[in-house]
Amino acid sequence: MLDQPQLGSVWWVPAIRGVAAVIFGILALVWPGLTILALVVVFGVYAIVDGIFALVGAASGRLGESRTWMAVVGIVGILLGILVFLWPGMTAFVLLMFIAAWFVVTGIFEIASAIRLRKVMRNEWLPMVSGVLSVIFGILLFLWPVRGALALAWLIGIFAIVYGIALLAAAFRQRRLYAGRHGRPTRVV
Repeated sequence: MLDQPQLGSVWWVPAIRGVAAVIFGILALVWPGLTILALVVVFGVYAIVDGIFALVGAASGRLGESRTWMAVVGIVGILLGILVFLWPGMTAFVLLMFIAAWFVVTGIFEIASAIRLRKVMRNEWLPMVSGVLSVIFGILLFLWPVRGALALAWLIGIFAIVYGIALLAAAFRQRRLYAGRHGRPTRVV
């Protein structure tokens, strides 16, 4: 079973995923007039980067999450990113459905992983929040498909920033717990 020192030593993996999500969100908000092709490129890069780091987490096997779950999340992210690049001329609606499905699947896997983390970390709720936010956002995209690239960019940008902040908060909490148990300073830079 995974212990807290192992969990804290790889705090940087969810931190990198969080930073990637925040950067993606900011880009979507800063350039709201992005064409759908530009949005496809930005999302494709984000999905691939997130997938790679999920696979790194699966390979390390030290994140408190099932290697299989993390590997599936990583593979789904990478495949979605590649698929988005292979079909850059797809309509906004089809892109929205791909993105919505990705958010729901990723969120479900993160909720399952957060449930496993509760066995290792007490009172840990931030990983669960990021998974729940992901599922809720994906469902909202399915229920109310946004037709315009501008609205899509804003919705995804706002969600990505909130999601990224939740991942960063969870990562730094893991780091503080690890540092506190090993007599290291708990200051997060």
